[in-house]
Amino acid sequence: MSESASTPVDSVLALVQRTSLTRLVGEALEKMILAGELPPGSKLNEVALAERLGVSRGPLREAFRTLEESGLIRQEKNRGAFVREIELSEAADIYEVRAGLDATAGRLLAERATPEQLAVLREFAAGMQRAAGANDVDAFHALNLAFHDRIVEMTGNAALLDVYRRLVKQLALFRRRNLLAPQAIPHFAEEHSAIVDRIAAGDAAGAAEALHAHARGGRQRMLRDGELGSLPVADEKRA
Repeated sequence: MSESASTPVDSVLALVQRTSLTRLVGEALEKMILAGELPPGSKLNEVALAERLGVSRGPLREAFRTLEESGLIRQEKNRGAFVREIELSEAADIYEVRAGLDATAGRLLAERATPEQLAVLREFAAGMQRAAGANDVDAFHALNLAFHDRIVEMTGNAALLDVYRRLVKQLALFRRRNLLAPQAIPHFAEEHSAIVDRIAAGDAAGAAEALHAHARGGRQRMLRDGELGSLPVADEKRA
């Protein structure tokens, strides 16, 4: 009786352990993908990755399925798993959706931002001003990503944050993204400061518009610096 009674518990524990391991493996793979260590288009070698991560191929394959659902890899029957390649047209579409999410986050946060949250955002903006003054493109880029992520996080809307982060990770696969030129950074630093001012003023409509225009400007720069092809850019008047 004791043996049969313990079986469900053992099963639950095994499930928890397997789920936790799958999550850890997925997080490790995601970091390698987003860092460019596993570049877009590359095939994921199950044997090599399992050996490197010190796991069996079971949790690795489960992690592959999770990463496929998040849009970071694709799996082909009889061929294996590959890091997704994001083309310019798809990146442009993602940017349009992101612009709407940024606007929603700005509107929500302007209605509920606390003094502590505003202080954090102002520190981010000040950091970007310092990076602009030093012509430090890498520091500015890192602060820029963190600034926008924090705005969405501060809304307290878990669904919005989940979708936003998923799209940002997919955009990271677009390796032809524009790198901000040092001479352009001061302008973008001012845009971020203006966004914080509108949120601090409780101007929901203004914050939404500023964030939407800022994201559309990023899309426009990406199109200009990418291989434009047949993609129209005439509609990007505000960039």
